[in-house]
Amino acid sequence: MSNQEQPITNNSNGFDPYKPPQQSLIDTCVHCGFCLSTCPSYRVIGKEMDSPRGRIYLMDAINQGEAPLAEATSQHFDSCLGCLACVTTCPSGVQYDKLISATRHQVERHQSRSLLNNLLRTLIFNLFPYPERLRFLLVPLYLYQKSGVQQLVRASGLLKQVFPNLAAMDSVLPELTLESFGGHLPDVIPAQGKKRHRVGMILGCVQRLFFSPVNEATVRVLTANGCEVVIPKTQGCCAALPEHQGQTQQAQSLARQMIDSFEGTGVEAVIINAAGCGHTLKEYGHILEDDPEYSNKAQKFAAQVRDVQEFLATVGLTAPLSPLTEEELTIVYQDACHLLHGQKISVQPRQLLRQIPGVKLREPLDAALCCGSAGVYNILQPEVAEELGQQKVENLLNTGANVIASPNPGCSLQIKKHLRLQEKEITLMHPMELLDYSIRGIKLA
Repeated sequence: MSNQEQPITNNSNGFDPYKPPQQSLIDTCVHCGFCLSTCPSYRVIGKEMDSPRGRIYLMDAINQGEAPLAEATSQHFDSCLGCLACVTTCPSGVQYDKLISATRHQVERHQSRSLLNNLLRTLIFNLFPYPERLRFLLVPLYLYQKSGVQQLVRASGLLKQVFPNLAAMDSVLPELTLESFGGHLPDVIPAQGKKRHRVGMILGCVQRLFFSPVNEATVRVLTANGCEVVIPKTQGCCAALPEHQGQTQQAQSLARQMIDSFEGTGVEAVIINAAGCGHTLKEYGHILEDDPEYSNKAQKFAAQVRDVQEFLATVGLTAPLSPLTEEELTIVYQDACHLLHGQKISVQPRQLLRQIPGVKLREPLDAALCCGSAGVYNILQPEVAEELGQQKVENLLNTGANVIASPNPGCSLQIKKHLRLQEKEITLMHPMELLDYSIRGIKLA
Protein backbone atom coordinates (compact mmCIF):
# COMPACT_ATOMS: atom_id res chain seq x y z
CA MET A 1 0.00 0.00 0.00
CA SER A 2 1.44 3.39 -1.04
CA ASN A 3 1.68 6.35 1.34
CA GLN A 4 -1.25 8.18 -0.21
CA GLU A 5 -3.53 5.16 0.32
CA GLN A 6 -2.71 4.70 4.00
CA PRO A 7 -5.17 6.15 6.53
CA ILE A 8 -3.63 9.25 8.03
CA THR A 9 -4.47 10.32 11.55
CA ASN A 10 -4.05 13.74 13.05
CA ASN A 11 -4.01 14.00 16.81
CA SER A 12 -2.35 17.38 17.13
CA ASN A 13 -4.95 19.66 15.50
CA GLY A 14 -2.21 20.62 13.07
CA PHE A 15 -0.97 19.33 9.74
CA ASP A 16 -0.42 15.60 9.50
CA PRO A 17 3.01 14.22 8.43
CA TYR A 18 1.96 13.40 4.86
CA LYS A 19 3.04 16.30 2.64
CA PRO A 20 2.27 19.33 4.81
CA PRO A 21 3.17 22.74 3.34
CA GLN A 22 6.96 22.81 3.41
CA GLN A 23 8.53 25.12 5.95
CA SER A 24 11.34 25.95 3.52
CA LEU A 25 8.77 27.25 1.01
CA ILE A 26 6.94 29.18 3.72
CA ASP A 27 10.21 30.83 4.76
CA THR A 28 10.81 32.26 1.26
CA CYS A 29 7.97 34.74 1.84
CA VAL A 30 9.41 38.08 3.01
CA HIS A 31 5.92 39.50 3.70
CA CYS A 32 6.42 42.40 1.28
CA GLY A 33 2.72 42.57 0.32
CA PHE A 34 3.16 42.74 -3.46
CA CYS A 35 0.64 39.91 -3.73
CA LEU A 36 -2.17 41.88 -2.10
CA SER A 37 -3.05 44.06 -5.09
CA THR A 38 -3.31 41.07 -7.43
CA CYS A 39 -5.21 38.73 -5.09
CA PRO A 40 -8.92 38.61 -6.05
CA SER A 41 -10.15 37.32 -2.68
CA TYR A 42 -8.28 40.07 -0.82
CA ARG A 43 -9.73 42.70 -3.15
CA VAL A 44 -13.26 41.56 -2.39
CA ILE A 45 -13.02 40.50 1.28
CA GLY A 46 -10.35 43.00 2.31
CA LYS A 47 -8.91 40.94 5.18
CA GLU A 48 -5.22 40.12 5.57
CA MET A 49 -5.94 36.46 6.31
CA ASP A 50 -7.73 36.17 2.96
CA SER A 51 -4.59 37.15 1.06
CA PRO A 52 -1.62 34.96 0.06
CA ARG A 53 0.56 36.62 2.67
CA GLY A 54 -2.04 36.08 5.38
CA ARG A 55 -2.55 32.44 4.43
CA ILE A 56 1.21 31.85 4.56
CA TYR A 57 1.21 33.35 8.07
CA LEU A 58 -1.49 30.82 8.98
CA MET A 59 0.40 27.90 7.43
CA ASP A 60 3.48 28.89 9.41
CA ALA A 61 1.50 29.21 12.63
CA ILE A 62 -0.08 25.78 12.16
CA ASN A 63 3.32 24.27 11.36
CA GLN A 64 4.73 25.80 14.55
CA GLY A 65 1.80 24.62 16.66
CA GLU A 66 0.70 28.20 17.32
CA ALA A 67 -2.65 27.84 15.55
CA PRO A 68 -4.93 24.84 14.96
CA LEU A 69 -6.13 23.45 11.66
CA ALA A 70 -9.73 24.27 12.47
CA GLU A 71 -12.80 25.90 10.96
CA ALA A 72 -11.56 29.39 11.83
CA THR A 73 -8.30 28.89 9.92
CA SER A 74 -9.62 26.64 7.14
CA GLN A 75 -12.14 29.21 5.98
CA HIS A 76 -9.28 31.45 4.87
CA PHE A 77 -7.78 28.64 2.80
CA ASP A 78 -11.22 27.96 1.31
CA SER A 79 -11.52 31.62 0.27
CA CYS A 80 -8.50 31.27 -2.04
CA LEU A 81 -9.48 30.96 -5.71
CA GLY A 82 -6.20 29.25 -6.58
CA CYS A 83 -5.77 31.67 -9.51
CA LEU A 84 -1.98 31.88 -8.89
CA ALA A 85 -1.79 35.59 -9.72
CA CYS A 86 0.35 35.98 -6.61
CA VAL A 87 2.89 33.51 -8.03
CA THR A 88 3.29 35.72 -11.10
CA THR A 89 3.57 38.88 -9.01
CA CYS A 90 5.85 37.72 -6.19
CA PRO A 91 9.37 39.24 -6.44
CA SER A 92 10.75 36.60 -4.06
CA GLY A 93 9.62 33.60 -6.08
CA VAL A 94 7.36 32.19 -3.38
CA GLN A 95 5.81 28.94 -4.65
CA TYR A 96 2.37 29.68 -3.27
CA ASP A 97 0.83 27.19 -5.70
CA LYS A 98 2.61 24.32 -3.95
CA LEU A 99 1.79 25.71 -0.52
CA ILE A 100 -1.95 26.15 -1.08
CA SER A 101 -2.20 22.78 -2.83
CA ALA A 102 -0.56 20.96 0.09
CA THR A 103 -2.74 22.85 2.57
CA ARG A 104 -5.98 22.05 0.75
CA HIS A 105 -5.26 18.35 0.82
CA GLN A 106 -4.66 18.66 4.58
CA VAL A 107 -7.91 20.59 5.07
CA GLU A 108 -9.93 18.00 3.17
CA ARG A 109 -8.49 15.18 5.28
CA HIS A 110 -9.06 16.76 8.68
CA GLN A 111 -11.57 19.59 8.60
CA SER A 112 -15.23 18.74 9.13
CA ARG A 113 -17.84 20.79 7.30
CA SER A 114 -21.56 21.44 7.67
CA LEU A 115 -24.04 18.85 6.49
CA LEU A 116 -25.16 20.99 3.53
CA ASN A 117 -21.58 21.75 2.55
CA ASN A 118 -20.69 18.07 2.69
CA LEU A 119 -23.72 17.13 0.59
CA LEU A 120 -22.84 19.76 -1.98
CA ARG A 121 -19.23 18.63 -2.21
CA THR A 122 -20.30 14.99 -2.45
CA LEU A 123 -22.57 15.92 -5.36
CA ILE A 124 -19.81 17.85 -7.11
CA PHE A 125 -17.06 15.25 -6.72
CA ASN A 126 -19.31 12.33 -7.66
CA LEU A 127 -20.79 14.05 -10.70
CA PHE A 128 -18.62 16.64 -12.41
CA PRO A 129 -15.47 14.51 -12.96
CA TYR A 130 -17.49 11.73 -14.60
CA PRO A 131 -18.79 12.65 -18.07
CA GLU A 132 -20.96 9.56 -18.41
CA ARG A 133 -22.76 10.40 -15.17
CA LEU A 134 -23.24 13.97 -16.36
CA ARG A 135 -24.64 12.67 -19.63
CA PHE A 136 -27.60 11.12 -17.78
CA LEU A 137 -28.59 14.61 -16.63
CA LEU A 138 -28.71 16.12 -20.11
CA VAL A 139 -32.33 15.18 -20.82
CA PRO A 140 -33.80 16.44 -17.51
CA LEU A 141 -31.69 19.60 -17.70
CA TYR A 142 -32.79 20.18 -21.30
CA LEU A 143 -36.45 19.83 -20.25
CA TYR A 144 -35.82 22.05 -17.20
CA GLN A 145 -34.60 24.81 -19.50
CA LYS A 146 -36.96 24.45 -22.44
CA SER A 147 -40.10 24.07 -20.31
CA GLY A 148 -39.58 27.49 -18.76
CA VAL A 149 -39.09 26.12 -15.25
CA GLN A 150 -35.55 27.48 -15.07
CA GLN A 151 -36.79 30.95 -15.97
CA LEU A 152 -39.42 30.78 -13.23
CA VAL A 153 -36.87 29.56 -10.66
CA ARG A 154 -34.48 32.38 -11.49
CA ALA A 155 -37.22 35.02 -11.52
CA SER A 156 -38.59 33.95 -8.13
CA GLY A 157 -35.24 34.22 -6.36
CA LEU A 158 -36.45 31.56 -3.93
CA LEU A 159 -33.68 29.07 -4.67
CA LYS A 160 -31.06 31.72 -3.93
CA GLN A 161 -32.63 32.40 -0.55
CA VAL A 162 -32.99 28.75 0.46
CA PHE A 163 -30.00 27.08 -1.26
CA PRO A 164 -27.60 29.80 -2.47
CA ASN A 165 -24.99 27.26 -3.64
CA LEU A 166 -27.52 25.41 -5.81
CA ALA A 167 -28.72 28.76 -7.14
CA ALA A 168 -25.13 29.58 -8.03
CA MET A 169 -24.85 26.24 -9.83
CA ASP A 170 -28.05 26.95 -11.76
CA SER A 171 -26.89 30.46 -12.67
CA VAL A 172 -23.88 29.16 -14.62
CA LEU A 173 -25.67 26.23 -16.24
CA PRO A 174 -25.00 26.53 -19.98
CA GLU A 175 -27.88 26.57 -22.43
CA LEU A 176 -28.39 23.07 -23.74
CA THR A 177 -29.08 22.46 -27.40
CA LEU A 178 -29.57 19.33 -29.48
CA GLU A 179 -25.82 19.51 -30.21
CA SER A 180 -25.21 18.71 -26.53
CA PHE A 181 -26.50 15.19 -27.15
CA GLY A 182 -23.97 14.55 -29.91
CA GLY A 183 -20.29 15.39 -29.77
CA HIS A 184 -19.02 11.86 -30.46
CA LEU A 185 -15.70 12.04 -32.29
CA PRO A 186 -13.89 9.15 -34.04
CA ASP A 187 -10.93 7.43 -32.40
CA VAL A 188 -8.56 8.72 -35.09
CA ILE A 189 -9.12 11.71 -37.37
CA PRO A 190 -6.65 11.92 -40.28
CA ALA A 191 -4.70 15.04 -41.13
CA GLN A 192 -5.79 17.09 -44.12
CA GLY A 193 -3.07 17.04 -46.73
CA LYS A 194 0.44 16.11 -45.65
CA LYS A 195 0.64 14.74 -42.11
CA ARG A 196 3.04 16.82 -40.03
CA HIS A 197 2.23 15.54 -36.52
CA ARG A 198 0.35 12.81 -34.65
CA VAL A 199 -1.26 14.22 -31.53
CA GLY A 200 -3.62 12.99 -28.85
CA MET A 201 -6.54 15.10 -27.68
CA ILE A 202 -8.27 15.29 -24.31
CA LEU A 203 -12.01 15.95 -24.46
CA GLY A 204 -12.60 17.21 -20.92
CA CYS A 205 -15.72 16.62 -18.82
CA VAL A 206 -17.85 19.77 -18.99
CA GLN A 207 -16.17 20.59 -22.30
CA ARG A 208 -17.22 17.41 -24.10
CA LEU A 209 -20.87 17.69 -23.02
CA PHE A 210 -21.64 21.39 -22.82
CA PHE A 211 -19.02 22.75 -25.22
CA SER A 212 -18.81 19.98 -27.80
CA PRO A 213 -18.57 22.52 -30.67
CA VAL A 214 -15.27 23.71 -29.15
CA ASN A 215 -13.84 20.19 -29.29
CA GLU A 216 -15.06 19.73 -32.85
CA ALA A 217 -13.54 23.06 -33.87
CA THR A 218 -10.25 22.10 -32.19
CA VAL A 219 -10.10 18.87 -34.18
CA ARG A 220 -10.80 20.68 -37.44
CA VAL A 221 -8.10 23.29 -36.75
CA LEU A 222 -5.54 20.61 -35.87
CA THR A 223 -6.31 18.43 -38.90
CA ALA A 224 -6.37 21.45 -41.22
CA ASN A 225 -2.84 22.20 -40.06
CA GLY A 226 -1.47 18.75 -40.78
CA CYS A 227 -2.17 16.92 -37.50
CA GLU A 228 -3.53 13.42 -37.20
CA VAL A 229 -5.66 13.46 -34.04
CA VAL A 230 -6.01 10.45 -31.72
CA ILE A 231 -8.87 10.44 -29.18
CA PRO A 232 -8.77 7.44 -26.81
CA LYS A 233 -12.28 6.52 -25.70
CA THR A 234 -11.01 5.25 -22.34
CA GLN A 235 -10.00 8.73 -21.20
CA GLY A 236 -11.92 10.27 -18.32
CA CYS A 237 -11.48 13.40 -16.23
CA CYS A 238 -8.09 15.14 -16.10
CA ALA A 239 -8.39 15.35 -12.26
CA ALA A 240 -8.33 19.15 -12.14
CA LEU A 241 -11.45 19.52 -9.99
CA PRO A 242 -10.53 17.00 -7.25
CA GLU A 243 -6.87 18.06 -7.26
CA HIS A 244 -7.71 21.75 -6.82
CA GLN A 245 -10.07 20.89 -3.97
CA GLY A 246 -7.72 18.55 -2.10
CA GLN A 247 -9.36 15.24 -3.02
CA THR A 248 -6.08 13.31 -3.02
CA GLN A 249 -7.06 9.75 -3.87
CA GLN A 250 -9.68 10.69 -6.45
CA ALA A 251 -7.21 12.96 -8.25
CA GLN A 252 -4.55 10.25 -8.29
CA SER A 253 -6.98 7.62 -9.58
CA LEU A 254 -8.18 9.84 -12.42
CA ALA A 255 -4.61 10.77 -13.33
CA ARG A 256 -3.66 7.09 -13.61
CA GLN A 257 -6.65 6.43 -15.84
CA MET A 258 -5.70 9.31 -18.13
CA ILE A 259 -2.09 8.12 -18.43
CA ASP A 260 -3.24 4.57 -19.21
CA SER A 261 -5.64 5.78 -21.91
CA PHE A 262 -2.83 7.38 -23.93
CA GLU A 263 -0.24 4.66 -23.37
CA GLY A 264 0.83 3.04 -26.62
CA THR A 265 -0.90 5.61 -28.86
CA GLY A 266 2.40 6.86 -30.28
CA VAL A 267 1.44 10.53 -30.08
CA GLU A 268 4.12 13.20 -29.90
CA ALA A 269 1.94 15.62 -27.91
CA VAL A 270 -1.23 15.46 -25.83
CA ILE A 271 -3.44 18.42 -26.67
CA ILE A 272 -5.88 20.12 -24.31
CA ASN A 273 -8.10 23.13 -25.08
CA ALA A 274 -9.24 23.97 -21.53
CA ALA A 275 -6.90 26.05 -19.36
CA GLY A 276 -7.69 24.55 -15.96
CA CYS A 277 -7.35 21.00 -17.26
CA GLY A 278 -4.03 21.79 -18.93
CA HIS A 279 -2.47 23.09 -15.73
CA THR A 280 -3.38 19.94 -13.82
CA LEU A 281 -2.26 17.62 -16.63
CA LYS A 282 1.17 19.26 -16.52
CA GLU A 283 1.26 18.57 -12.75
CA TYR A 284 0.86 14.79 -13.04
CA GLY A 285 4.51 14.28 -12.12
CA HIS A 286 3.79 15.95 -8.77
CA ILE A 287 0.39 14.32 -8.22
CA LEU A 288 1.81 10.80 -8.68
CA GLU A 289 5.36 11.37 -7.44
CA ASP A 290 4.97 8.80 -4.65
CA ASP A 291 3.49 6.11 -6.86
CA PRO A 292 6.29 3.65 -7.73
CA GLU A 293 4.40 2.32 -10.76
CA TYR A 294 3.26 5.63 -12.21
CA SER A 295 5.78 8.30 -11.14
CA ASN A 296 7.96 7.96 -14.26
CA LYS A 297 4.93 7.51 -16.52
CA ALA A 298 3.38 10.64 -15.03
CA GLN A 299 6.48 12.74 -15.66
CA LYS A 300 6.70 11.57 -19.28
CA PHE A 301 2.99 12.16 -19.84
CA ALA A 302 3.11 15.65 -18.32
CA ALA A 303 6.06 16.53 -20.58
CA GLN A 304 3.88 15.75 -23.60
CA VAL A 305 0.95 17.94 -22.59
CA ARG A 306 0.44 21.11 -24.62
CA ASP A 307 -2.33 23.65 -24.59
CA VAL A 308 -3.67 23.74 -28.13
CA GLN A 309 -2.73 27.40 -28.54
CA GLU A 310 0.75 26.75 -27.18
CA PHE A 311 1.15 23.84 -29.63
CA LEU A 312 -0.12 25.65 -32.72
CA ALA A 313 1.97 28.74 -32.02
CA THR A 314 5.04 26.46 -31.86
CA VAL A 315 4.43 24.32 -34.96
CA GLY A 316 2.89 27.16 -36.95
CA LEU A 317 -0.33 27.47 -38.92
CA THR A 318 -0.26 26.20 -42.49
CA ALA A 319 -3.97 26.47 -43.39
CA PRO A 320 -5.00 29.72 -45.16
CA LEU A 321 -7.04 32.11 -43.00
CA SER A 322 -9.95 34.28 -44.15
CA PRO A 323 -11.47 37.39 -42.54
CA LEU A 324 -14.31 36.73 -40.10
CA THR A 325 -16.22 39.88 -41.04
CA GLU A 326 -16.37 42.27 -43.97
CA GLU A 327 -14.93 45.05 -41.81
CA GLU A 328 -12.31 45.12 -39.05
CA LEU A 329 -13.17 42.81 -36.15
CA THR A 330 -12.21 43.86 -32.63
CA ILE A 331 -11.55 40.98 -30.24
CA VAL A 332 -10.74 41.06 -26.53
CA TYR A 333 -8.88 37.98 -25.32
CA GLN A 334 -9.80 36.82 -21.81
CA ASP A 335 -6.75 35.43 -19.98
CA ALA A 336 -7.73 32.28 -18.08
CA CYS A 337 -5.80 32.18 -14.80
CA HIS A 338 -4.44 28.65 -15.14
CA LEU A 339 -3.22 29.46 -18.62
CA LEU A 340 -1.68 32.84 -17.75
CA HIS A 341 -0.37 32.23 -14.23
CA GLY A 342 -0.26 28.45 -14.09
CA GLN A 343 1.22 27.68 -17.52
CA LYS A 344 2.70 31.10 -18.39
CA ILE A 345 0.85 31.12 -21.72
CA SER A 346 -0.22 34.59 -22.76
CA VAL A 347 1.56 35.64 -25.94
CA GLN A 348 0.72 32.53 -28.02
CA PRO A 349 -3.10 32.93 -28.09
CA ARG A 350 -2.73 36.55 -29.13
CA GLN A 351 -0.22 35.60 -31.84
CA LEU A 352 -2.70 33.14 -33.32
CA LEU A 353 -5.66 35.52 -33.23
CA ARG A 354 -3.65 38.30 -34.87
CA GLN A 355 -2.99 36.00 -37.83
CA ILE A 356 -6.69 36.12 -38.74
CA PRO A 357 -7.03 38.86 -41.40
CA GLY A 358 -8.87 41.96 -40.22
CA VAL A 359 -8.60 41.20 -36.49
CA LYS A 360 -7.65 43.89 -34.00
CA LEU A 361 -6.97 42.90 -30.39
CA ARG A 362 -7.77 45.05 -27.38
CA GLU A 363 -6.62 44.55 -23.79
CA PRO A 364 -9.00 44.92 -20.83
CA LEU A 365 -8.26 46.64 -17.57
CA ASP A 366 -7.06 44.16 -14.92
CA ALA A 367 -6.61 41.46 -17.54
CA ALA A 368 -4.78 39.22 -15.06
CA LEU A 369 -7.54 39.36 -12.41
CA CYS A 370 -9.62 36.20 -11.96
CA CYS A 371 -13.20 36.18 -13.25
CA GLY A 372 -14.37 34.30 -10.15
CA SER A 373 -15.07 30.95 -11.79
CA ALA A 374 -11.98 29.08 -10.52
CA GLY A 375 -13.29 25.57 -11.08
CA VAL A 376 -16.26 25.29 -8.70
CA TYR A 377 -15.35 28.33 -6.59
CA ASN A 378 -18.35 30.24 -7.97
CA ILE A 379 -20.55 27.46 -6.57
CA LEU A 380 -18.80 27.04 -3.20
CA GLN A 381 -18.07 30.75 -2.61
CA PRO A 382 -20.78 32.52 -4.65
CA GLU A 383 -20.64 35.93 -2.97
CA VAL A 384 -16.97 36.59 -3.73
CA ALA A 385 -17.37 35.11 -7.21
CA GLU A 386 -20.32 37.41 -7.95
CA GLU A 387 -18.32 40.56 -7.41
CA LEU A 388 -15.36 39.30 -9.42
CA GLY A 389 -17.56 38.19 -12.31
CA GLN A 390 -19.34 41.52 -12.47
CA GLN A 391 -16.04 43.40 -12.47
CA LYS A 392 -14.54 41.13 -15.13
CA VAL A 393 -17.45 41.59 -17.52
CA GLU A 394 -17.43 45.35 -17.07
CA ASN A 395 -13.73 45.45 -17.94
CA LEU A 396 -14.24 43.28 -21.01
CA LEU A 397 -17.18 45.37 -22.24
CA ASN A 398 -15.30 48.61 -21.69
CA THR A 399 -12.84 47.61 -24.42
CA GLY A 400 -15.58 48.09 -27.00
CA ALA A 401 -14.72 44.73 -28.57
CA ASN A 402 -17.18 42.86 -30.81
CA VAL A 403 -16.08 39.41 -29.62
CA ILE A 404 -14.72 37.91 -26.39
CA ALA A 405 -12.25 35.06 -26.92
CA SER A 406 -12.25 32.73 -23.88
CA PRO A 407 -10.01 29.62 -23.71
CA ASN A 408 -11.60 27.93 -20.68
CA PRO A 409 -15.15 26.57 -20.20
CA GLY A 410 -15.43 27.71 -16.59
CA CYS A 411 -14.49 31.27 -17.48
CA SER A 412 -16.91 31.22 -20.42
CA LEU A 413 -19.81 30.15 -18.20
CA GLN A 414 -19.00 32.79 -15.60
CA ILE A 415 -18.70 35.55 -18.19
CA LYS A 416 -21.89 34.52 -20.00
CA LYS A 417 -23.75 34.59 -16.68
CA HIS A 418 -22.71 38.14 -15.91
CA LEU A 419 -23.33 39.31 -19.46
CA ARG A 420 -26.88 38.03 -19.00
CA LEU A 421 -27.23 39.70 -15.60
CA GLN A 422 -26.04 42.99 -17.08
CA GLU A 423 -28.35 42.48 -20.09
CA LYS A 424 -25.46 42.78 -22.52
CA GLU A 425 -25.18 40.85 -25.76
CA ILE A 426 -21.74 40.14 -27.18
CA THR A 427 -20.37 37.10 -28.98
CA LEU A 428 -18.18 34.83 -26.83
CA MET A 429 -16.16 32.09 -28.53
CA HIS A 430 -13.16 29.87 -27.86
CA PRO A 431 -10.08 30.95 -29.87
CA MET A 432 -10.23 27.56 -31.66
CA GLU A 433 -13.75 28.35 -32.85
CA LEU A 434 -12.55 31.64 -34.28
CA LEU A 435 -9.64 29.96 -36.06
CA ASP A 436 -11.98 27.24 -37.33
CA TYR A 437 -14.35 29.82 -38.79
CA SER A 438 -11.43 31.60 -40.41
CA ILE A 439 -10.05 28.39 -41.95
CA ARG A 440 -13.48 27.37 -43.29
CA GLY A 441 -14.33 30.87 -44.53
CA ILE A 442 -17.37 31.25 -42.25
CA LYS A 443 -18.40 34.83 -41.44
CA LEU A 444 -19.55 35.89 -37.98
CA ALA A 445 -23.15 37.04 -37.87
